[in-house]
Amino acid sequence: MNAYLAIDFGSTYTKLTAIDLDNETILATAKDITTVEDDIMIGFNKAFENLKIEINKKIDFNKVNFVNKTACSSAAGGLKMIAIGLVPELTAEAAKKAALGAGARVIKTYAYELNHRELEEIKNTPLDIILLAGGTDGGNKDCIIHNAEMLAEFKIDVPVVVAGNKAAIDDVENIFKSTSIDYYITDNVMPFINKLNVEPSREEIRKVFMNKIVEAKGMKKAEEFIQGILMPTPASVLKASEILAVGTDEEDGLGDLIVVDIGGATTDIHSIAKGEPTKPSVMIKGLEEPYAKRTVEGDLGMRYSALALLEAAGTKTIRNYLHDSLKQIDIKSQCLYRHNNIKMVPQTEDEIKFDEAMAKAATELAMTRHCGVLECVYTPMGTMFNQNGKDLTETPYVIGTGGVIIHSLNPHEILKAGNFNQEDPIHLKPVNPKFLIDKTYILSAMGLLAQEYPNIAIRIMKKFLVKA
Repeated sequence: MNAYLAIDFGSTYTKLTAIDLDNETILATAKDITTVEDDIMIGFNKAFENLKIEINKKIDFNKVNFVNKTACSSAAGGLKMIAIGLVPELTAEAAKKAALGAGARVIKTYAYELNHRELEEIKNTPLDIILLAGGTDGGNKDCIIHNAEMLAEFKIDVPVVVAGNKAAIDDVENIFKSTSIDYYITDNVMPFINKLNVEPSREEIRKVFMNKIVEAKGMKKAEEFIQGILMPTPASVLKASEILAVGTDEEDGLGDLIVVDIGGATTDIHSIAKGEPTKPSVMIKGLEEPYAKRTVEGDLGMRYSALALLEAAGTKTIRNYLHDSLKQIDIKSQCLYRHNNIKMVPQTEDEIKFDEAMAKAATELAMTRHCGVLECVYTPMGTMFNQNGKDLTETPYVIGTGGVIIHSLNPHEILKAGNFNQEDPIHLKPVNPKFLIDKTYILSAMGLLAQEYPNIAIRIMKKFLVKA
């Protein structure tokens, strides 16, 4: 039997998915604690032994031929980046969108000319990559050149991906050549005003991640067993989402979709849609949105960020999502306990209900932040509306993943919290989507598989994403 092994070195668990290529199905899955602090292969080997046991229940493991073994990773804090641009709402925001789409956690965004205080802050921040942008092609080039000079002066010791005004690239390259800065040149993230070009930057970031970051995070040993750690885990999920939506020449996709991924530290939303206005009298305003868009809410998590979730959502919101029997519970103490016990697995019915109330609050807030917003404008022609961001009201599918959704008996109710709300009509959330659940936790694995076997990846996702 020919099989493909997809590995996800997660922040908490190392997850393995064995894919039967001949029958286009999931052969087995297994996981164990990620051990990046000691030797990442310790946790991997334990997970691999568990995988053997699961495979042997179906077929003799010795008859399985793994034609490829690839991985994605969010271990050791994932891919941490900062984005630097010219104008906050334009090139700085474009750089941020490119970094997020590459699967990064964007620590901070800087705009205009960097000063010494900001450079000290950057130097003292634990980073993996800097994305340096600024200026449209042929536009302002003084800012990006100044910022390159400042990065060189402060001897910034992390890789820099340069994706700014092409008229300034020669100057920036000459500045970096005279230093020990490890730099990479790619196309401008915003070649024209309000026009995004994020794919070249995403690909360059992925290459740097593969060639540099994997080794820096102590994962080089893993490459002795596998063919490569191809990308950060969130980028793999985005890849799976995009190919499921778009399809290939041979296999139809599902069309526009949203993925809600609730984790212990963050809630990620991926939308694969143009998001153009669906109503008359609405005009697009602001920076163009990427077709495949990812946002990360670092204050909306089930464990590490439980207290931040309480602060962001408020006691009232979480209480509104609680079952009547839990209305009097001390919400702050419950969130504090989860924050202090990050590996807590809910056991009692009350613990499960509280987790699900948190998940609903996280879904509601994350979707509110991700989707587009309408702004009323009064004109001589009557009332008009400006749309900032994507209109996702007619999105046909919302897919849920992450532990709290996968293990829930009511995943439909969690995802429903992110739907359009008549009491908040300016936020353009999906009105009546169908809900699918990544019950076997395969999205990141399918993103890896899609690099080589896109048609099989789509067909397996269609089989294994179940209705909520």
